[in-house]
Amino acid sequence: MISKKPDGCVFCHAPNPANPDPLVVHQGQLAYVILNLYPYNNGHLMVVPYRHESSLAGLTRDEMNEVGLLTQRCELVLREAYKLEGINVGVNLGSPAGAGIEEHVHLHLVPRWNGDTNFMTVVGETRVLAEDIRSTAARLRPIFERLAVS
Repeated sequence: MISKKPDGCVFCHAPNPANPDPLVVHQGQLAYVILNLYPYNNGHLMVVPYRHESSLAGLTRDEMNEVGLLTQRCELVLREAYKLEGINVGVNLGSPAGAGIEEHVHLHLVPRWNGDTNFMTVVGETRVLAEDIRSTAARLRPIFERLAVS
């Protein structure tokens, strides 16, 4: 079950070992992967450094490297799980750029298909998803686990 928003930074609380957020699908050493609670498409992932930092420029070389490597792994996982036709990858730095949580930098990967319904969010302020977010987490976790050991 998805819990209510904790006090403080949601990205700092999500990977808590004592009570991990059910949307976390993979944990690395310096960063982790979590499903977006309000996805634009099925499989909308975010790569998040554990350390609370608001910009890419503030990340260490090692953190930036792991964010990049996890982004590569997310691409592989999403392609295998969803047979997608494209991916939008992006970082929104600051609220004018669209950052919903600007205090903690995170990278988005949004799966795309020709003819998908992504325009619904812009035009109709509605999101159309064919899969429950918990089902998405259950679909992606085993792929992350398998790729982590290969």
